Amino acid sequence: MSIKELGEFGLIEQLAKNTIVENKSVIIGIGDDAAAVVPRAGMTQLLTTDMLVEDIHFKLEWITLFQLGYKAMAVNISDIAAMGGYPKQALVSIAIPAQYGAEDIIELYSGMKQCCREYTVNIVGGDTVASITGLVINVTVLGEVFPDYMVRRSGAQIGDVVAVTGTLGDSAAGLDILRKEISGIGANNLVQAHFLPKPQVAVGQILASCGATSMNDISDGLASEINEIAKASGVGIELIASNIPLSKDLLNYAGAKALDFALYGGEDYQLVFTISPQNYNKIAQQQKTDIMITKIGQVCNNHEVVLIDDQGNRQELRPQGYNHFR
Repeated sequence: MSIKELGEFGLIEQLAKNTIVENKSVIIGIGDDAAAVVPRAGMTQLLTTDMLVEDIHFKLEWITLFQLGYKAMAVNISDIAAMGGYPKQALVSIAIPAQYGAEDIIELYSGMKQCCREYTVNIVGGDTVASITGLVINVTVLGEVFPDYMVRRSGAQIGDVVAVTGTLGDSAAGLDILRKEISGIGANNLVQAHFLPKPQVAVGQILASCGATSMNDISDGLASEINEIAKASGVGIELIASNIPLSKDLLNYAGAKALDFALYGGEDYQLVFTISPQNYNKIAQQQKTDIMITKIGQVCNNHEVVLIDDQGNRQELRPQGYNHFR
């Protein structure tokens, strides 16, 4: 059925189904002039927003609408994870080109709703409008965090360990595979890492409660994120190239160039963080998380961000991830 036949309000009625995952915090959801929600007492509110534009952030010949909806929600939830927070509510606004049917938009929302179910997030409002160009999706996520556990980019201390969750570079390699139309060993896993990122919400909360001094989600590549932490904190950072965790699939695909995908590719949505050596050792010993955590460097006082290779050679690590206006 076309959206014109269904009508704007008929479409909204379809999209509003099954949007509330946890109803204790919601007074008014979709269907009124504004949503009304209740944050937990004593918590600090977190807000983040992200926009995806067709042919800039995604190509629909590569990604399904379900995957696109999932990813649009996941990238915002990841920002809440990077603050040590709990994602709670989402607002979704979409600009829809004329060629899309109602079933297409319902499929897009089904991906968002699946992600919301996994991370206990309610969709409580938004907007739907027409577009004369491509599809545009804007998601805003509201979260909350215990004030004492809120982690910013600016708290790294000299002597801290620098560490990351998971492995890096898979998503960028997946995008490379799509661009080159390659199939082969590990290709599906790498492409899926690009399509369906998994925000590290639970581990972000654990790291925050265990004393992480700074944290960033890896959306624009490790080099960019680590430079953001160094600049915000007024410190230097040294990374050991051989310590940066790379998956077997990435190594099979990229070989000697695998590290470049991890440093400059982006869209991994893992976490890079700093923490005192004592607290890092406590986490490692207690094995509090199911996800891999790897020490990749340290915070120092030279106000430089450098990468050190196996021979001890040092090179400046500059941010070279995705930039909209470069």
